[in-house]
Amino acid sequence: MKPRRILIGLVAAIVVAVGAFALVPALAPAPDRAPAATAADDDGALQHAHDSQESNVQVHGTGTVERVLTDDVEGDRHQRFILRLPIGFTVLVAHNIDVAPRLDGIAVGDTVEFFGEYEWSEEGGTVHWTHRDPAGVHEDGWLKWDGSVFD
Repeated sequence: MKPRRILIGLVAAIVVAVGAFALVPALAPAPDRAPAATAADDDGALQHAHDSQESNVQVHGTGTVERVLTDDVEGDRHQRFILRLPIGFTVLVAHNIDVAPRLDGIAVGDTVEFFGEYEWSEEGGTVHWTHRDPAGVHEDGWLKWDGSVFD
């Protein structure tokens, strides 16, 4: 009888573990429910990446649309706009609209929150990867605008 009890206990433990593992994605906060980092933390990471001329850095921040540009249609299509950050410089946001929804109606003066990858440039830098990675390799990014999350 002991081997049978051990087997039943082992099977029960596996079922519980698999069930708990399956719930992990459901328990992870989605972008619209994610706890917001403080502005100082966000600004500090962006400022450091900018000042250090770093690229391939995941950043989170908020800015005001300063200019809406035409879409980049070479290769993957990207919606492009310039954000003025509270820390004094601008970034180009290149949002892949072949993977994520377009921010239809975005206008100068709008506020956009972002989570994506920063690439340094002399003009201030670019934030891209503001969408989910279909291959599941790169960290997912997103944009928040007008009460909606675009990922």
